[in-house]
Amino acid sequence: MMAGLFSRPCLSFAPAVLSSATRRHITPSTKLFADAATASSTEGTKAAAAPAKKKIRTRRILSGVQPTGSLHLGNYLGAIKQWVEFQDTGRFAEAESLEGEEFKDDPNVEIVNENFFCVVDLHAITVPQDPSELEESTLASAALYIAAGIDPTKSKVFVQSHVSAHAELAWLLNCATPMNWLERMIQFKDKAKKAGTESVGVGLFTYPVLMAADILLYQADRVPVGEDQRQHLELARDIVRRFNGEYCKGNPYKKRCKKAGIPSFPAFTEPEAMIVKAGGARVMSLADGTNKMSKSDPADGSRINVLDPPKVIRDKIKRCKTDSLPGVEWDNPDRPESTNLLNIYLAVQPGRTKDDILEEVEDMKWGDFKPLLAEAVVAHLEPIQKKYAEVRADEEYLRSVLKEGADAADEIAQRTLKSAKVAMGFSVPK
Repeated sequence: MMAGLFSRPCLSFAPAVLSSATRRHITPSTKLFADAATASSTEGTKAAAAPAKKKIRTRRILSGVQPTGSLHLGNYLGAIKQWVEFQDTGRFAEAESLEGEEFKDDPNVEIVNENFFCVVDLHAITVPQDPSELEESTLASAALYIAAGIDPTKSKVFVQSHVSAHAELAWLLNCATPMNWLERMIQFKDKAKKAGTESVGVGLFTYPVLMAADILLYQADRVPVGEDQRQHLELARDIVRRFNGEYCKGNPYKKRCKKAGIPSFPAFTEPEAMIVKAGGARVMSLADGTNKMSKSDPADGSRINVLDPPKVIRDKIKRCKTDSLPGVEWDNPDRPESTNLLNIYLAVQPGRTKDDILEEVEDMKWGDFKPLLAEAVVAHLEPIQKKYAEVRADEEYLRSVLKEGADAADEIAQRTLKSAKVAMGFSVPK
């Protein structure tokens, strides 16, 4: 799950900016003359306006990955690595709107980023989980976030279920969302077809509403999502329009807000999709270059797990599916495995280019290229694995990071939840 760039001006994931202010300061610039009286009569006091200060806009990003199984190279390259990039630079290297346009920030607005990265354990239980493993998987995922470069001094890390507003808002939105909207969700149809509708829980059907709640709680106006989440983002936008149109209009709504002591702008911001590219391409299965790498694939050899030992990584790459054609090449639709392995080789070597890599490997045989790829992956993951071992060994530290993150997220989420409750007419505690 990726859910993202959040802000509310009094802008905001649509109508309001968490904080947006324009201040103009007039700075007197006065020259002192020996004869003050003469100066006053001839020149007066001259005031020069200082350059207008930029508007300040708070922008949040919330993203998360399910703690089911071990996080793999696709999770890392397609999500976590990009979170780190955004944390450190304030932007995604490759992101575009639904229309394919590049996002550009207003040069007259100063952006203050707030980053929230969560382990989405509530999403994980849409399919059965082993209770004896879920807690460890959750803590291991959080430790991997930190090991991969998420800095708790710059970003908040928390567990989704530790912020109760996620589940509570999801219920409110479930009650406001028409059933036929969810019946159109392609991912549910695909998963239900594979598992059989008799064994699929209601949670799998309604989880796009929980995803909408995750997004809307943090008032984002842009949401970084992958290609496969476009439909869910559109559902979130539909829910916002329906909810705001039904509950957030007219004098009765304004009176409820005044009584509750909250602003009377709409409860939710309508988010805009920011389609984030996973290093230029999705990371695909080692067993089939036409399917994405997945934790749910029963074949462990189809993926490289971030915590796989070096020998396991080498063995998986050695055995991965390739073709019998000579050389290695990019973007040939008849050679998806070649493209996938080259994409991985590029992604684990920051600073290199496609041209640079092609010059090195295009004439190689698979027997020559695979060991090269394996060593590049091992070298890239080695420092992450070392840092993970340190973080996971210090459980007191890890839990303190998660509590601090949950407290910060809860403070924001509860404000949005209160607005939604007031809009719907609930009695809220003073």
